[in-house]
Amino acid sequence: QLQLVESGGGLVQPGGSLRLSCAASGFAADDYTVGWFRQAPGKEREGVSCISKSGDNRNYAGSVMGRYTISRDNTKKTVYLQIDSLQPEDTAVYYCAAEGSGHACYQGIWAYEYAYWGRGTQVTVSS
Repeated sequence: QLQLVESGGGLVQPGGSLRLSCAASGFAADDYTVGWFRQAPGKEREGVSCISKSGDNRNYAGSVMGRYTISRDNTKKTVYLQIDSLQPEDTAVYYCAAEGSGHACYQGIWAYEYAYWGRGTQVTVSS
């Protein structure tokens, strides 16, 4: 069974940092591309970052460039999203998603390209 589990969310003050984790099971360690998405209340799901199977290709949404860093440790089957300088507008449920074709993450960060999804982790930025 293919499964993704996000963790690391929480309540943080503006200017703070968080590291989100996306742990995968049921995949071969380097056999999937991973994307991170977020959905704020009343808004559509937004792609924020993605990383290719080997990690050599990474993309970021313009709104998070310079503050978000995606990385992966294939020995742990885990993809990370480091978020720095958190702002109230970063408040959302963050989801990771995976796909095995290798085609995603080369032409943007699009939800339709990903077949497997986690249940999300809540990030709340508030003073």
